[in-house]
Formats: sequence, structure tokens, C-alpha cells
Amino acid sequence: MRQPITIVTGGSRGIGAAVCERLAADGHDIVLGYRSDEAAAGKVAAAVRAAGRACLTVRVDTSDESGVDELFDTAARQLGPVTGLVNNAGISGPNGRLADADAEGMRRALEVNVLGYLLCARRAVRDMTRTGGGALVNISSAAATLGSPGQYVHYAAAKAAVDALTVGLSKEVAPDGIRVNCVAPGTVWTDFHEDPGRPARVALGVPMGRAGQPAEIAGAVSWLLSPDAGYTTGAVLRVAGGM
Repeated sequence: MRQPITIVTGGSRGIGAAVCERLAADGHDIVLGYRSDEAAAGKVAAAVRAAGRACLTVRVDTSDESGVDELFDTAARQLGPVTGLVNNAGISGPNGRLADADAEGMRRALEVNVLGYLLCARRAVRDMTRTGGGALVNISSAAATLGSPGQYVHYAAAKAAVDALTVGLSKEVAPDGIRVNCVAPGTVWTDFHEDPGRPARVALGVPMGRAGQPAEIAGAVSWLLSPDAGYTTGAVLRVAGGM
């Protein structure tokens, strides 16, 4: 078996950081893509290295084609053929009712949450087809089916696009030995939320009675990248406490 080398976008905080640390514990070398917080990326990289795995940190805007190419080129040049991609980088965009949302904020959110995923998936598929296959995991959201009314309908729409990307691409590249799956978290305790108190309030309506932890999402991602999920592709795995 090849040494797992996995790119994690948005790996400097929250779910992305937890994914990096869990994958390192499970034997992956990590290429951590981050947008702006170099110190946070360095802290996660140190944790990965403490687990005995290699870690590169690469500043990248995933909505920029040349930036995505540089991310993958750096990974291949310094570590070897990429075997896994976790499409995680995302932003919420404007919070509130759609009628009050500004177009530029929505446009930027769609560029990162949809175009960024497409560009990263495209490059991963190109490389993996040539190097012997691999696995992609897209991070979606329970919002894709719940709609997030009154908060960010545009974000929910973007995550519905991620679900469609997962299903369609999985069928397209299965003959090439590439699996494509998705994890759809519910509300999770991270700094993603504009209102830090939101997870606690949302917990009141969650059947399990609480918001999730980043490590619980990371465990699902790790399984989907593992040989144990070797017959799993096109799945949207909901990790949302019953929502």
C-alpha cells in the first residue's frame, strides 16, 4: 500500500484542524491548505509532526485556479503522489435573511464553497487518475437539506451543490479507482459561527441534545479515506446528532 498523503483545505482551524490531527494519528502525511492564519496553521502542523507524520503548510485561495495548482504541485514535489483530498475550506458569507444579503458577500461565499471544491476536486482527479487512484471527501453540511432559513440560505444552497458534486463525480471517476464521498456535519463547536453562542442554542432542537465536536466529524472523514470504506463511494454521511 502507498503511504497516504492527504491534502486538507481549510486545515488551520475547526473541523479542518481536527481532520489533520486525526489523519496524522491514522498514518497520513498531511498537506495543510490555509487562507490567512499562518500561526494557527503552524500549530496544527506541529501537532501532526508530533504524531510522527510529515506536514506541509501552504497558503492558498482555493477559488483561484493557479493557487490550487500550486497547492497540489507543492504536495507532489515535496511528499509524493497525493492519495487523498479533504475539501473543507469554506466561509458562511452574509448572515441573516436572503432579502438582506449583499451580492458581493454571496458571490464570495459561492466562489469558495462551490468553485473552490470543484477546482480542488478537478485537480485531484487529474492527478489520481495518472498515479493509481485515491479518495476524496467533501465537507458539506446538514444545512443542504435543512435550508438554514433566516441565517444563510445561500450557504445551504452551496452545500446542496457539494452533495450533487459528490454523487455525480463519484460515478464519473469510479472506473479510475477514485472514490468520492461526503460528510455532512450538523452544528459543531468551532469558531465558524458569527455568534459564538449559537451551538448551545441550536442544541435545544437537536435530537441528541447537543452540538457536535470537531473530532466526531474527523472520525467520519478518516473512515471514508480508509481501506475499510473501500466499497463506499457517492455516500453523503450525515453526522448531525439526528437532525
